[in-house]
Amino acid sequence: MEKVSYTAKLPLEGLVHKDYLPQLTEIVGIVTNFKTQGKRLGDGDRNTIKLFDLNGTTLNVKSFKKPNLINKIVYRYFRKSKAERSYTFANKLLDKGILTPQPIAFFEHSDVIGLKDSYYISKHLRYDLTYRELVHQPDYPDHENILRQFTAFTWKLHQNNILFKDHSPGNTLIVKKDNGYDFYLVDLNRMEFRPLTFEERIKNFSRITPKKEMVEIMSDEYAKLSGEDYTKIVTLMWSLVSKFQHKYHRKVRLKQKYLFWR
Repeated sequence: MEKVSYTAKLPLEGLVHKDYLPQLTEIVGIVTNFKTQGKRLGDGDRNTIKLFDLNGTTLNVKSFKKPNLINKIVYRYFRKSKAERSYTFANKLLDKGILTPQPIAFFEHSDVIGLKDSYYISKHLRYDLTYRELVHQPDYPDHENILRQFTAFTWKLHQNNILFKDHSPGNTLIVKKDNGYDFYLVDLNRMEFRPLTFEERIKNFSRITPKKEMVEIMSDEYAKLSGEDYTKIVTLMWSLVSKFQHKYHRKVRLKQKYLFWR
């Protein structure tokens, strides 16, 4: 990894993976022309993701939502930006043997007040499904096996002292292999690296699914891996899932009631 400072259409600072330094000019060109070029991926209203070609390699470029005034100052002077955290955490994950799309670079565009724009660039991954398909399609082929392997993947995160705070249905990309499945984490800017308590480990599953039958399978697999009592795990996991679902739907109802004009 090499730190770069580059002034073109935008004054950019960031880090570029050493393997991509020979293509620095092209990568900076992609960032500076982000608004007018590239193929948009998805329809996110907070962050924008676009795909770009870099000499035959497809890059996934994520432009984070412009921060408000307070966060402009915070991300410039007191805390690492979401883009820098994504890049740093991606490299930490790979060092620990956890898969994530290959990190390539991050860039920041600041002014005298603070951070204006930030971008995280990774190699685009072609995947077969996410956890979301398992939630919405209970008859998805090999459903239970995938669910158990996903649980083992989460167990591996916990054993490596990784708390993935955005462990939600769309943030694990699943790739089918001849002998099983590979799991890749995305949306990486909210993570902690520290030993986890038992409750923190189980709570990490609370945003994944609202379905009790899936909770029961994950609890069974986690019990086998951890040596903890199944009843203890499934009772706690379902309690935390229910609590999250209640909070989530209450938030949705409040938005519908008070923000109906949007």
